[in-house]
Amino acid sequence: MRARQLLPGLLVAATGVGAGDLVQGGLAGSAVGVTLIWAVLLGGVLKFTLTEGLTRWQLATGSTLLEGWGERLGPWVLGGFALYLVLWSLIVGGALISACGVAAQSLSPWDLGAGSDTQARLLWGALHSVLGLVLVRRGGFAFFERFMTLCIVIMIVGTGWAALRLAPPAAELLDGLVPRVRDGELVHVLALLGGVGGSVTLLSYGYWIAEHGRAGAQGLRVCRVDLGLAYLMTALFGVALLVLGSRTQLHGRGSEVAVQLAEQLGAALGPWGRTVFLFGFWGAVFSSLLGVWHGVPYLAADTLRVLRREARVEGSLVNTRSYRGYQLGLALLPLALLGLELRFETVQRAYAVLSALFMPFLAFTLLRLNGKLSGGFAHGRLARVLLLLTLGLFLELGRRKLFAG
Repeated sequence: MRARQLLPGLLVAATGVGAGDLVQGGLAGSAVGVTLIWAVLLGGVLKFTLTEGLTRWQLATGSTLLEGWGERLGPWVLGGFALYLVLWSLIVGGALISACGVAAQSLSPWDLGAGSDTQARLLWGALHSVLGLVLVRRGGFAFFERFMTLCIVIMIVGTGWAALRLAPPAAELLDGLVPRVRDGELVHVLALLGGVGGSVTLLSYGYWIAEHGRAGAQGLRVCRVDLGLAYLMTALFGVALLVLGSRTQLHGRGSEVAVQLAEQLGAALGPWGRTVFLFGFWGAVFSSLLGVWHGVPYLAADTLRVLRREARVEGSLVNTRSYRGYQLGLALLPLALLGLELRFETVQRAYAVLSALFMPFLAFTLLRLNGKLSGGFAHGRLARVLLLLTLGLFLELGRRKLFAG
């Protein structure tokens, strides 16, 4: 198997890892240490199950999961998803732009904000949004894959190096593999389960494997390999954040937690440690922004096509007006949220609620649709159990997010 065949999995993993994962991992590590490594690993398994499930549907039927929703569950389901996607895009787009602004402003020696941190972060975020738009629109899919690979390397090196330097004894790490929930840990368990590997962005994987021409049972076998490696990487990133958080005292919400973490790592590892970690943070959030800018417009274009009952587009959806129009809006309209100077934690909470609502819906629809598949594409008993577990856990997470004070 060639290395390039593994790229779609890395794309969906890098897109799913963003500021929220870093914040949740750092805060959980700071609060309870590395006792919840098992929750990070379980989160990776659950997201693998969901992504592999949508891959089963697409490769078995030759149609996207969105087509399945529209044709098998009714157009009202897809219409509701369309409204959800617009709201999700505004919230997540604003959060990603804000996080990129925080990362760049923390690294940069230049003061773009004339002494105002808020203005500097807004300007840096806007620059990243426009740069991301240019890269994914002008560079083509192959260039997008290569640039994302570079960001992934920066992310892994930046966080992995610091985590290895500060890692606790092996016995302590092994103890974190034992599933148990102590007093006060449940909130962190649910946050880690929900934070590993993204939410709506999982759907982009189906379009990225289509760009690679995957089909049939052989395509499914390749997908299982690249998804397995991708979510293993995601889980290890989460474990690294737990380790780093366990060596610091963090508080608050939003990307400021990442800055706190960098400053405290600087005290432990020296200025070089602070800089390396901030580069890793930047790689994580900018790769997530690029993945959303490239992958989410597929969902909008495909949703519009199915609702209009139009024939399938020959070639890639990236050449359609709906894809390019949504991509432009995704990069520019969230800037209005930042112009309103919404607090990052407000945006992050809205994102968490939206994600928590989507995940049980995805698990339910996969159980419904894939239950009718046959042959090598049918769900085995383990896959069904994992999907039911995913449904139950994310329903509980969604309930807590919706009714949190």
